[in-house]
Amino acid sequence: MTSIGWFDISTPDAPRARRFYQELFGWTVNAIDETYALVGGDGDRPAGGIGQAGPDSPYTGVVVYFAVDDVEAALERAESLGGSRVMEPAPTPMGRIAVFADLDGNRVGLVSH
Repeated sequence: MTSIGWFDISTPDAPRARRFYQELFGWTVNAIDETYALVGGDGDRPAGGIGQAGPDSPYTGVVVYFAVDDVEAALERAESLGGSRVMEPAPTPMGRIAVFADLDGNRVGLVSH
């Protein structure tokens, strides 16, 4: 079974969202720059992030990233099953990521560590 590898909250007001989730869940939130903050997880490894959505952002809202061995192969498989590409594969400090929309338009992320 594929496990959840990351979550991302993309919002037009990232500072407000960081404060909200920090107060709600007691999350440790560490801003890495003005547009993105890492959310603490178990030990030293972050569990997700909260980012500033801009006019060119591929999505807003919450996206769960599922851990896969090969982001490109999983993205191609999603497309072959009727999904559509939302965000091209890209390297990040947490691994290679991509986002697709499923058959109902839900945004779903892929991550390989």
